[in-house]
This record gives sequence, C-alpha cells and structure tokens, in this order.
Amino acid sequence: MSPALLLALLGITVPRVQALTCYRGTLVSVRSASELPLQWTTSQEHCEDGWSCQEVLMLMENGPHVYVVLIKGCTQAADHEALVTQHRAGPGLSIASYTRVCRENLCNHLSTSLPLWAPPLPTALGSVRCPVCLSAESCGSAAELTCPAESAHCYSGVLLLSAGSLTTHLKVQGCMSQAGCNLLNGTQEIGPISLRETCDPKAILTCHRGNMFRTSQDLTQKPVTWSANSEQLCNLGEVCQETLLLIDVGIRSLLLGSKGCSKARTQGSQAVSIHTGPPGVLVASFARFCSSDKCNSAASSSVLLNSLPHPAPPAPGDLQCPTCLSIFGSCTQNSDIVRCPKGTSHCYKGHIALRGGGLTSPVNIQGCLAQPSSSLLNGTKNIGVFSVIEDHDKAIVPDGAAPAPDLAWVGGLGLSLALWCGAPSLLIPFPHDS
Repeated sequence: MSPALLLALLGITVPRVQALTCYRGTLVSVRSASELPLQWTTSQEHCEDGWSCQEVLMLMENGPHVYVVLIKGCTQAADHEALVTQHRAGPGLSIASYTRVCRENLCNHLSTSLPLWAPPLPTALGSVRCPVCLSAESCGSAAELTCPAESAHCYSGVLLLSAGSLTTHLKVQGCMSQAGCNLLNGTQEIGPISLRETCDPKAILTCHRGNMFRTSQDLTQKPVTWSANSEQLCNLGEVCQETLLLIDVGIRSLLLGSKGCSKARTQGSQAVSIHTGPPGVLVASFARFCSSDKCNSAASSSVLLNSLPHPAPPAPGDLQCPTCLSIFGSCTQNSDIVRCPKGTSHCYKGHIALRGGGLTSPVNIQGCLAQPSSSLLNGTKNIGVFSVIEDHDKAIVPDGAAPAPDLAWVGGLGLSLALWCGAPSLLIPFPHDS
C-alpha cells in the first residue's frame, strides 16, 4: 500500500507543496573593477512543484578587470543557507562566490555584489611584471602591469565554465602568489557552474564548423565546394573533425558533410572508406580528426572522390531492382525499376539512421547489390563523427521484376544514368550541436 493511500485511509491530509515564484536572470560579463559594487534587477519565473529558488554569484578579480557570473532561477538542488567562499585570495588574481538555495517565494533576492566585494587595500608593488587579461576572445594585446609584492609569478591559462546552456572559455593572464596551473585551488563546481582549467595553449582548439547536404545525379564525378560558415571553440580535450558520407544508387546520389569539434578520436587520423560498391549501390566516406587550429579545412568533396576507383562503365545486366534514395521520406512501391549493371546479383532495401555532427536523419535506400550480403555497412557503427545504424531486409534476387526502362549505366563507377530528371542540388542548413 502506498504511503499516500495509507494516509488517505487514516484521514490524514498532507498539505500540497505549493509551486514557488523565483527571480530569474543570467549575467556573464567582464567589467571594469572601478564599476564595483554592481547592482542588477531580474525578471521572475514560476517553478515546478517541489522546486526551490537559487542564486549564484561568482567574481574573479584581476587587476583592473573583474569577471562576473550571476545565475538566478528555479532549481532541484538541495536547500542551503547563503554561503560565501573565497576560492583564491589576492593580491593578484582572486576568485570568490556566493551561493544560496531557498524555499520561499522570491527568496533569491540578492541584488548587489557587496557580499563578495570590499574596497581593495593598498599593497606594495614588487619587481615582477605580468600581462593582465580576462577575455572570452583573445589576450593578444594584454597590458603588462607590475604585480603586488606578494604575487611574484605570472599566470596564463584558460578557464572553462559551463552551466546548462551557458558555456564560456575565459582566457586569463595575471599575477599569482604561486607558480603553476592552479588558479582554481581544486574547485570544480560552484553551485550549478562546472569549472575546468588548462594552461596548455594547444589544449583548446578553434575549428571550422558547418554542415552540408547535397543531392544530385553526379556527386560521384564532380567535386562540390565544402565550406564552413562559422568557427567553433572546442571544449577541453576535443579535436577538430571533418566527415563526408556519400551514398549513390545510380539514379541519385547524396552527400552529407560535417565540420566542427569532436571528442578525441585517433588524432591526426585521416581515412577514406568504401563500405559498399561498385557496381550497384555505393557507400563511401572520408573522415579526418586533427589537433591544430582550423585543421579541418578540406575545401571540396575531392578529398573523397579522388580516392574512389574509376573503372570502365559496366554493361547492363539482366537483374532488375527497385531503386530509390530518400532522406526526407520513405521509398514506396513506386520506386523506379532499373536494369542493374553487370556484376550485381541482389536487390537491397533498407535505411541508415544517422546522428552526430549536427545532423540527424534516416536515409532510405533501394538499389542493386553486388555481394550476397544484405548489409551496406558490414556492421560499421561509426563513420567519422556520425553514429550509424543500418536496418535492412534480406537481399533478394527477384523472381520476376516489372519491365525495366531502356536505361543503361554510363559514366565512371556506373553511377549516373543517361536519362535522368532528378532534383537539383540542395544546400540545407542543419542545427549545430551544443
């Protein structure tokens, strides 16, 4: 018997936990230290039943600069009284935080940075000079300042902060009282904020970022431009990647591409793979993982096409198969019946579910197959940054197919038809990964 039912039978009424209203707001900013103390106003939000209100304030002071992170809103975290923590004391670089989780309406009402700030005390200057910078962009033009006498070491690193959809890579240079890469003094979490630190300038890469989707009849023959429309700052330990996947069924071909950051695979690796083909259905891919800034810079699909075999066009055979390639819908019974090239012996029907690199889509495929195996990917689960799952019927030899049009496979690889009225090339943007 459930506790709620037992209480009801005993006539005991348990008061319903009322949903709270909390202040809500986020501030992430580099400000001048002369602006302290800061004040702010925030909006309000209604929480789910049982949730509490939270507020988190973090200040990092660094000479003339201060980095401010403020988060207010609803939370499922355990309630606790206001807590002020000095993660690193000055002079020089200093980090302090204020956190609170409470269960009353609008109880997260802190509106000033005063709990974490006091006017700086006069300090004697030493002989060490260090570049001083707090920036989410670059510290290339950081001013060099004389450090306090108690801070005789120069620090240079990157602080990675993440909280929900908030992600910041903060470049930090300044004066410290000790040498080494230990700005955080072991702190890895401040309320909902996760913090990581690195002092290796090569540990965080900038990569080209973008997706490509094209469909046409001649993508196996003519290279297409593979440009990225933006750049991406990677997380700690990630590398740059670029992945191309080409699928061709004869009357139509599809090219999918992704550039961006990826969790580390084999760094410096580059591979062209022919998963299936030719003759018949072709599935081929290019994948590269590299560990230098913007190294995922291939400019066209020729990085894949140049590595594909180009045999003489095969003569048409006797086998006839339904043929279709669809990324938007399913292959229906109205698929074209095509006379397959000589050397094929089976008909394929299935789809490949693809996810990763900013792309998510099932690709439905029907066509001619050379090998008795019914699989196009032969058990492959990853193609570059893409995770792939193949679902297919058993490859068959039709007993009697409908009469095929008088079409012959022509061109390199037997991958385009003499008669084709296909759709033009498309370039469709896909949402990026977080």
